[in-house]
Amino acid sequence: MQKSGKSSSKIVCSHRKLRRGSELMEFTLVLFPLLAFLTVLVDISWPIVAKAAVQRAVREGVRQGITLTASQMNNGACLTDTVKSIVQSNSMGLLNGATGLSYIKVNYFAVPAPGSTAPTTDVSGQSNADASGNIMQVSVQGLPVDPLMPVMGLGNVVPASLPISVYSSDLIEPTTNPPCVGVAP
Repeated sequence: MQKSGKSSSKIVCSHRKLRRGSELMEFTLVLFPLLAFLTVLVDISWPIVAKAAVQRAVREGVRQGITLTASQMNNGACLTDTVKSIVQSNSMGLLNGATGLSYIKVNYFAVPAPGSTAPTTDVSGQSNADASGNIMQVSVQGLPVDPLMPVMGLGNVVPASLPISVYSSDLIEPTTNPPCVGVAP
């Protein structure tokens, strides 16, 4: 009787060792697909987050740009340069430096009189482009957003560089002291 008790305890012990080995194998088989899935998820969501951040920065540039007066400008800066710096400072670092600045465009459009069939005209090069009632359009065009994590062996989930473009515009508010326009776009 004792022999059968010893052999059954040996069987239980060997089953435990096998079970521990299979748990480790299952964990390993699940871990790598899980990490690949998380990498794909981050890679796909990054351009969406980047575009939302740049869109917010452009909206903030327009919101502040349509209400600025000459007395609110710092160091004699003109409106276009001030709006570009506002966009840069609100872009979560995506538009830093001279390279980031080159993607930001500020355009001004004259609105035709009510009832007129004339088209809206671009007046960005004129000294009175920031006249009240004109439209200020701030845009970031063709900003390349690179993926954060390439998936090993599969290439990138998103293209090597995904260009994003965002636009925002509003009417310039009436003011008695308009700032200088500066070089636009």
